[in-house]
Amino acid sequence: MSDLVVTVPKNLWAHWIAEGDAVGEPYTGEEWAYQVSQRPSIEPGERLYIVSWGRLRGYAPVVRVFKTHNGYAICRRGGAVAVTIDEGIPGFRGFRKRWWDVANERPFPTWRSTK
Repeated sequence: MSDLVVTVPKNLWAHWIAEGDAVGEPYTGEEWAYQVSQRPSIEPGERLYIVSWGRLRGYAPVVRVFKTHNGYAICRRGGAVAVTIDEGIPGFRGFRKRWWDVANERPFPTWRSTK
C-alpha cells in the first residue's frame, strides 16, 4: 500500500474547498469521501494527495476505504495539510502512486488560489 494522488477538476475546485474540513478549518466531525472506480491501493493512515489547476495542493490522512455502488470511497476527516512541490502536475483520471520524495514537499499557504 502507499500514498496516492488524485485530481480535483478545475470546475469542481471551489465546491471541493467548500465541502468542509479544508486546511486551516476546524474539525467538524464529518467524514468526506473521494470516489474512484477501481480498488485503490491505500490504507488508513496513508496520505491522499490532491492536485488541481496543475499543482499539488496538499494531502489529507486517509481514515478508511470502502466499496460503494459506483466503485470505492477514500475517506478523510480533518487534518489536511497544504503542501506543494516544484513541479507542475497536469490533471489525470483515477489515482496514481506518489512519485516524489516527501522531502521535496514545501508548505503551500496559497493553496486555495487557482495559480
